[in-house]
Amino acid sequence: MTGESGVEVEIKVSCSSAGQNKQLSSLTGFTVVMQLVGSKTSQRLEEVGEGSLTLLPTDPEDMWHANNLIGPQDVIKAHAIRKVTTESKTGSTVSERVHTDLTIRVTSTFFDPAASQLHVSGTVIVENAFVNIGQYHTLDLELNRPFTLWKKYGWDSVARETLSDAIKQDKDGAVAAVVMQEGIANICLITEFRTVLKQRVESTIPKKRSASSDQDSGMRRFFDKTLSTLMRSIDFANPRPLLLASPGFVAGDFKKYIADEGTRRGDKTMLAMAKQATVVHSSSGHLHSLNEILKSTEVTATMKDMKFSKETRFMDDFFDKLRKDDGRAWYGTAPVEKAVREGAVGRGGGVLLINNSLFRSLDIATRRRYVAMVDKVKEDGGDARILSSDHESGQRLDVLGGIAALLTYPMLDLDEDEDETNAHEEVVDQELII
Repeated sequence: MTGESGVEVEIKVSCSSAGQNKQLSSLTGFTVVMQLVGSKTSQRLEEVGEGSLTLLPTDPEDMWHANNLIGPQDVIKAHAIRKVTTESKTGSTVSERVHTDLTIRVTSTFFDPAASQLHVSGTVIVENAFVNIGQYHTLDLELNRPFTLWKKYGWDSVARETLSDAIKQDKDGAVAAVVMQEGIANICLITEFRTVLKQRVESTIPKKRSASSDQDSGMRRFFDKTLSTLMRSIDFANPRPLLLASPGFVAGDFKKYIADEGTRRGDKTMLAMAKQATVVHSSSGHLHSLNEILKSTEVTATMKDMKFSKETRFMDDFFDKLRKDDGRAWYGTAPVEKAVREGAVGRGGGVLLINNSLFRSLDIATRRRYVAMVDKVKEDGGDARILSSDHESGQRLDVLGGIAALLTYPMLDLDEDEDETNAHEEVVDQELII
């Protein structure tokens, strides 16, 4: 079937499960069949060019990756449920919900991080018995249902890297964390790409001036509620690192409580949790303390190879150099772009730090500008790090405009041109006002 602008969009999927072969015709004659998780593929990512990809999300984290892959003007085909109203010969109307496949040109996406749900909105570009070209629809992408994506402007290096992250086999490295203080516990899951607040526990603890037994009873209730919530929120069937952080002795006491409960119940999972737990000091039990926790020596020693830990160290290094003001740390699009163009972010310690949100620009020229910087840094032998806005490191980078760089040698006055441009624009504005 031919849709809008003569684009070939018919895609045939003949499978009922992830393990079966999928046979489909691509949007442009080249197709790679791939799962986001657990796929045993023989395809090489460097072969992905102008073609479509059929992706099968099987884990909530895959929806986050899909949100980063899908951009404005892309074409996506997926299962949809649409309300259809028909009119009988007598004039009466009947409404029913029908299952169909829809192909839309994307206008926007909305990702709900708490529920890991992805909603993709756009206009229909292939008509069928239930919709006409140009009608508006929002697709709700679902787990274990394939969708096919065609990139309007091709698969550039950033899109391919995002895809590579999405189909990595090793997805079991997520770290559980409980940031707590008396009466408050924030239960988080830290993956390589984002930090998810799973649950927040609150419990009333009698003040210390109350009877000691009342306070002890209150802490036991708090620990019991936190432990049960932690077990429900995060799967510990396979052992995973567990960070317990608090001011004072709360985290240490909670670790002991987990071990004691595991012994009392004969629960091997709880005993393993207590064994895997690392107690870290934090200034408070609120979520913002997570950043200082990830920088602690206890955490970096055990998780030094994980992506988010490396990015935290890069941000720390950047701020250290920024405080020295020696011309080796710059932020903002114009100064960083100039440094990259001059080859100062290359071999020998050059690092480009850039937030993934910048690649979701509606302006394709803006996106290509950032992609070109990433490509140039890699070509020069530097390290280009795409940070997630859902991680502490990415949120720190957001404050700097979403882009920063560590230079291999000092460069001064990189922001001079920008200041002159702004000053010139102000003069022009004043002249126009006069």
